Amino acid sequence: MRVGIDTNPLYVTQAGVARYVRGLLQGLASVQPEDCEWQPVAWEVENLAYAQPQRALKTMFRELIWARWLAPRALRRFGAELLHTTSASAPNRPHGTKHLVTLYDLALLRHPERFRRWQRFSGQRGLHQLHAADHVITISQFTADEAMRMLGLPASRLTPVLLGWDGVAESVPGPATPTTLPVSGEFYLFVGSLEPGKNLALLREVWSLAAAAGQSLPPLLIAGARWFGVPGEGAPPPGWHYLGHVSDAELDRLYRQALALVFPSKYEGFGLPVLEAMGRGCPVICSRVASLPEVAGDAAWWCELDAASYLAALRECARNASARAAHVQAGPVQARKFSWANCASETLSVYRKVLRPGT
Repeated sequence: MRVGIDTNPLYVTQAGVARYVRGLLQGLASVQPEDCEWQPVAWEVENLAYAQPQRALKTMFRELIWARWLAPRALRRFGAELLHTTSASAPNRPHGTKHLVTLYDLALLRHPERFRRWQRFSGQRGLHQLHAADHVITISQFTADEAMRMLGLPASRLTPVLLGWDGVAESVPGPATPTTLPVSGEFYLFVGSLEPGKNLALLREVWSLAAAAGQSLPPLLIAGARWFGVPGEGAPPPGWHYLGHVSDAELDRLYRQALALVFPSKYEGFGLPVLEAMGRGCPVICSRVASLPEVAGDAAWWCELDAASYLAALRECARNASARAAHVQAGPVQARKFSWANCASETLSVYRKVLRPGT
């Protein structure tokens, strides 16, 4: 099998989609299948900043010129039998090349207000292409169920392949390091791109509710890129620290040192921060929404999606050492069910299903 893998997300985002592509490639390299040769296919020019018009011009070139004209040439030179698309806008493919698409979620339909105009345009085009694809991988059973219900895709053309993470935590998180963090004691952690769906606004309500009741909470460290326009949300509550985008090594340290990951997201196709935190022994406080029960199982500290429930959980986590210890121990057990090697192996099975049906 000769498979071209669309790796454009590595050059346009620092969010979960890029982590998926990196993880899949890492998993394929570890599995080393004898019957499959793959090649990354992308316009390898970074477009991570929001400065205009540079971002718009690069986006248009990638989607309107590279995807339509240059990508098919690269696929022909490689002799690709299958194109695996991982980005919203599928590259054109040579005649006879099979097409597999990874579908992350249906936030574009469920929460269109979260997206810019160009994202809505290219994303809608990508959703239409799902019906023409030979097969669709979803990153959770939740997303597969939504694809059947909202898009009318048949179950026979959908395969859930759950994501992974890059290690197994064996140690309990240690104390914070004052020389590397803006706080010297205990803290909570929030991880995610700072857009409305991640629901940082709910945590503002939590801190306001605590202040109104005369209660204090440990600081909140916020790791994630701020989308253009997000700074208009106003001054942060006392004790909040925006770290911006952090490296994987820094994120690993934050997970291991935090009291808990606080993840009040309204909607997730998978929820990689939840898995990554659990694997590193960091308790997770979140709500039973979308795919999160599928990922976290019995290991999460579940809350209703409201400020009072989150405040109660945060206070309990900070003062109940035995309850927190139970979540520290449960997280890695749940996380061991997921790996990039498993993700790659199951993805290879889909490649075989598409290219060698009946074998």
